[in-house]
Amino acid sequence: MSEHPWGLPEQPKPTNPIMPEIQQSQQSGELTQRFIAFVLMHAQQASLCLGQIPHPQTGKAEMNLEAAKMFIDQLEMIREKTRGNLSQEESGIITHVLSDLQLAFVKASSGEPPMAEPIPAAVIDAEATTSEASVLPEEDVAENRKKFTKSYGS
Repeated sequence: MSEHPWGLPEQPKPTNPIMPEIQQSQQSGELTQRFIAFVLMHAQQASLCLGQIPHPQTGKAEMNLEAAKMFIDQLEMIREKTRGNLSQEESGIITHVLSDLQLAFVKASSGEPPMAEPIPAAVIDAEATTSEASVLPEEDVAENRKKFTKSYGS
């Protein structure tokens, strides 16, 4: 082993340089799924507050424009803070969701009845495609669970 310029031992090189790329790709797919789920969760909350989705306890559509505005503003902030760091798919989903929610907010503010479909079908299709594309075979899932478990004590 050669000496490091600062006297530190040199780190061994990875035996399989392709593996980090595969792991990074899988992590990227998971992060995309989580981001889309996060956006859709906020969209669903905004839709609930706009009266597009019936309240789960009462079964009636209830409007809370102040809360809806907060969820829409949060999604807008996320879009601005992540600008340039999102994939084309992620960027498209957050843009479409925000456009639909902002239109619904304007309609709700003017007294129009809420629209029937709160989240566009294209967004739901994109989420399904993303989740299907990054699903690991059963043996890979079991293998990953074995590799990345952590024990605390004993």
